[in-house]
Amino acid sequence: MSAMAKKAKNFKSSKSGVYVSLGTTAFGALSVVKQARMARQDKDTLRLIDAAVSAAAIVTGLAILYRELKRLGDDDVLLG
Repeated sequence: MSAMAKKAKNFKSSKSGVYVSLGTTAFGALSVVKQARMARQDKDTLRLIDAAVSAAAIVTGLAILYRELKRLGDDDVLLG
């Protein structure tokens, strides 16, 4: 594995990688909100259920990323 590939692989488990993942996951929430609004407007129950399941997945993903961020911060004395 080249040095560049190793660096890219380690980015996902770094603090900045977790922050990027948090941002992209939170950005996905905007799409779910839009989907839920359209489903309520059209009175489409199936799409509304899909939006609710997607929202639950986003919340779970954010919780996992937050836990990962706390785990990475445990080594830092200033973060507590």
